[in-house]
Amino acid sequence: MGKIRTLRRYISSDSVNGVILAFRNIQRKDSRYKALVALGIVSMVWGTTWVASKEAVSYMAALQMAGIRQILGGILYLGYFMVKRYPLPDKKIIPSLLVLAFLNFILSNGLSTWGIKYIPAGLGAIIGAIFPFWLVMYNVFTEKAKTPLLSLLGMFLGFSGICIVFYEYLDDFFIPEFRFGILLSLSATISWAMGTIYIKQQANVFNPYFGIGFQMLISGFVLYLYTFLFEPTYMPLAEIPISAWYAILYLVVAGSIIGFGCYIYTLQHLPTEQASIYAYINPLVAVLTGWVFLGERLSLQLWLGSVVTILGIYLVNRNFRIKDK
Repeated sequence: MGKIRTLRRYISSDSVNGVILAFRNIQRKDSRYKALVALGIVSMVWGTTWVASKEAVSYMAALQMAGIRQILGGILYLGYFMVKRYPLPDKKIIPSLLVLAFLNFILSNGLSTWGIKYIPAGLGAIIGAIFPFWLVMYNVFTEKAKTPLLSLLGMFLGFSGICIVFYEYLDDFFIPEFRFGILLSLSATISWAMGTIYIKQQANVFNPYFGIGFQMLISGFVLYLYTFLFEPTYMPLAEIPISAWYAILYLVVAGSIIGFGCYIYTLQHLPTEQASIYAYINPLVAVLTGWVFLGERLSLQLWLGSVVTILGIYLVNRNFRIKDK
């Protein structure tokens, strides 16, 4: 009995507790590092998808393209987890899956894809950068969290820098179709912010990666059925040109599978406001991608906007580093 008591005292000693605590800290730091890498992937990959989407919708109805992309992405997601023999979601979480399918895919992805039918891909990306401000407003009005002043300043500078980049598009607001594209894209940001908040709350209720497959499949069929029944420019699958299929394939693999997978991981391991800064980088990547593949000109205005944007991102990250210490 004496040896057992000694062993118990040793196990409960400060030295052993310190080792356990250090190990847990290492695990948390490792998860944070992986989350930052995932955030970097999202920032780059989703920036290129604006140009790919613009290419695809130039050949076909935007919502039809979004539906095809989501159906294919959903099949791949579900197929993987079915092979891994994951259990089907419980009936209790089906309402949550339907809400996320509606917010993140039918509305957000559908409207943003429809929007760039009428506006440049880069401008669609800058409007996408607005969505973190809805997160801040949510925190302010619900009083669930206080966003520090330094974080607010960084987000303001980041968005201001992107506005500098796209200042030249202001004259196009006189075009009705252009304004319609802006309205669609802006509505998509509101829906995306709501979906981000909701998925952050529900992440521990069900496997979010498995859930994405169901969300994509549900929303994909809804969008495709809508275009089939009501869209005059609906195009039979056999008539879709090969260039559009290449763009869709890229959107499925890079945008849906890799991008969303990294985004969910980021939301699970980083604060929501920090995870949202990818939206500031996406427009710059979209502009650079357009320059490489579409021959668009790089201007001094772009570089000035880039410096201001990077400064904003630095302030946001610096604020969260201080909080974590």
